[in-house]
This record gives sequence, structure tokens and C-alpha cells, in this order.
Amino acid sequence: MLAPEQFFGFLLAALLLTASPGPDNLMVLGLGMSRGRKQGMVFGLGCALGCLSHTFLAVIGVSAIIAASPTAFTALRIGGGLYLVYLGIGALRSSGGQRADKSGAPPQSLRTLFMKGLLANAINPKIVLFFLSLLPQFVIASNGNVPGQMLALGVTFTVQAAILFGLLGYFAGAVGAWLERKPGAGKWLDRLAGTVFIALGVKLIVSR
Repeated sequence: MLAPEQFFGFLLAALLLTASPGPDNLMVLGLGMSRGRKQGMVFGLGCALGCLSHTFLAVIGVSAIIAASPTAFTALRIGGGLYLVYLGIGALRSSGGQRADKSGAPPQSLRTLFMKGLLANAINPKIVLFFLSLLPQFVIASNGNVPGQMLALGVTFTVQAAILFGLLGYFAGAVGAWLERKPGAGKWLDRLAGTVFIALGVKLIVSR
């Protein structure tokens, strides 16, 4: 359903954005370091699967807007582009000072950790806006079946997030030690991700 260049272009952007320091992967890292690799991996899986709800909202919402009004879709496109630029500027200005939370906390079951990750992602309105902004950029309208393409992109994002979060939870101790030795690493990842955000936002604004 996705052209090779479309799939691999989106996968590269998704991998970079998922790896960039943020609340989700820092929570996975913190849980893996403080409670064990299994707990970190389960929480990360919940976070990744929460992306599916945003995929369905993006498919339904964007498809409805396209059908209802080209003007409304243009407004969505420009608004989404500006939102991505805003996120990019925030990442560029970040000091890279975020750290994984390694503080002690009451133990929780794997099911509870999975549901917390799932709900934390599924009900986050910022991630809804992010998906509405990101997915349409990688859709090739001339290939037809726009909703199907967006669904495939959303599933791709979810799968790569599940894999990356799983690896992060599994290797949490080693990753955490590396971050402690390289305090500037998070800042440069933020810079790289911020540049990608801004580039994608500008592309969305100027596209036709």
C-alpha cells in the first residue's frame, strides 16, 4: 500500500522522533532502571499501542475534512505545519536537561504499568495534534486510498515505537549509564529532532 520511498522516508523520521528525549522514552528508561527491564518494556509497549488511537482519529478526521471542504483542509495543513515548527523551536531551545526518573515508587503489576502507558498516550491531546500534523505529509494522494495510506503509516509508527521502547526498557541500565557519562547527548538529540520538526512543518505549510 505504501511506496518504498514513502515507507522508508516516514520510517526514518519516525525513528528519529521516537528516539529523541521526551516524556515517554524517559519514563520507559526510568522504569527499566528502577524496577527492571520487564517493567520498562511493558510500559513502553503500552505507550506505543496508545499511538493507534491517534492513528484512527487522524484517518477519520483528515478524511472527513478533505471530503467536507478543501479550505478547511488547507487551514488544517497550515495549522499543523505551524504546530510542528513550534515543537521544533521548543526542541532547539531545550537545554537537554531532562533526566529519567529513578526515584523509588511503590511496585505495580505489569498490567497496571501497561494500562498506564496506554492511557497516558491515548488521552494526550498534544499527540493527537502531532499525528494530525505528521501523517498527511507522507501521503501520496495520486496513489489513491488516502485513509489506507494514513492507517499504514500510523501502524508503522506504532511498530517502530514498540520496538524502540522495548529495546530501551531492556537495555535501560546501560543507556542510563551512558546518558550520565554524556550529559550533552540529550541536547544534541533534541537539536536534531527540532531541525526535523521545523523542516517537516515548513514542508507542510508550503505544500499544495
